[in-house]
Amino acid sequence: MKVSGAWIESRATQAVCAMLTEGGYQAFFVGGCVRNALLGMPVGDVDIATDARPDVVMKLATAAGLKPVPTGIEHGTITVVSSHIGHEVTTFREDVQTFGRHAVVAFGTDIGTDARRRDFTMNALYARPDGSVVDPLGGLEDLRARRVRFIEDAEQRIREDYLRILRFFRFHAWYGDPEGGLDAEGLAAAAGNVDGLARLSRERVGAEMRKLLAAPDPAPSVAAMQAAGVLHGVLPGSDARGLTLLVHLESETNTAPDAILRLAALGGDAVAERLRLSRAEARRLDLLRAAAAETTQAAELGYRHGAEDGRAVLLLRAALLEMPWRARDAEDLAQGAEARFPVTAADLMPEYSGQELGARLQELEQAWIASGFTLTRDDLL
Repeated sequence: MKVSGAWIESRATQAVCAMLTEGGYQAFFVGGCVRNALLGMPVGDVDIATDARPDVVMKLATAAGLKPVPTGIEHGTITVVSSHIGHEVTTFREDVQTFGRHAVVAFGTDIGTDARRRDFTMNALYARPDGSVVDPLGGLEDLRARRVRFIEDAEQRIREDYLRILRFFRFHAWYGDPEGGLDAEGLAAAAGNVDGLARLSRERVGAEMRKLLAAPDPAPSVAAMQAAGVLHGVLPGSDARGLTLLVHLESETNTAPDAILRLAALGGDAVAERLRLSRAEARRLDLLRAAAAETTQAAELGYRHGAEDGRAVLLLRAALLEMPWRARDAEDLAQGAEARFPVTAADLMPEYSGQELGARLQELEQAWIASGFTLTRDDLL
């Protein structure tokens, strides 16, 4: 079996492989690029594994006219820049000791040992520069079945890095078979190690949750997280039911996945702090939650928040109240988003000033909104 595509045929990428093989070393594409190529999904970052030590990779790259950057040299990773494109080249590794995310790593020469230190079998797939696939641990069978399975002992893999609990659910959302459910051994190991989530930084948890919620349909994975006690461990007070209904409404309305909107559907306590959301993300989350709890109609939502956020509020409200989407709301949202209040503060001065000016402007604005945005400046004045 072979992988193919523009990513592997790129001259820049092949130049990095040739740099290694012509120097007498091995070069294998590994991880996400191989997995996604086999699934027919877009390939992002291109990672290359080799038996060449980091210092050798640096020398080979320089000799080949490429630019080596020691981005993670202590972990064996050199970013080799070829035609302005970065390629992460990492020496085969084996874990000597593990302490959560941190491990004492020894460089190796064996692809099988390198594969065993990875998380899931579908991520332990390699490909030679010509595209031929190398499968040391039987990951191809799992990939064909869309089965996310930990390599060997699920408990041990999780204890090496507790973030793998969240990655297990995220990978199922993106690559798993929704009808087949989650791997039973992996699910049991995740449920049994929930306490380990408290050891993770909020930044890492937040980044992983964003990726999970950006999947086309994360609802089955998140429901499984709730059943296993993982969702409560990450977001106390949250509930997966609203997300399930929201994803259904998104499908009905051709709405693209929106991680912050989906996070609003989950609810929970101190979400922005627990997931280290940016200020902009936190503000939007608060806006969506607050507006969804109100009874403001579609046209006014469009006027006050714009068509995109207005639509998000209506979808969230419908999901939380278990109501259907009304097609008319889309028209009203668009009308409101285009509307421009025809009166300015200058129109009311000097007759009004200070607090009275603000109150009068608000009064006129409400009358204008109530008219369906039909009252003119002259009507209002």
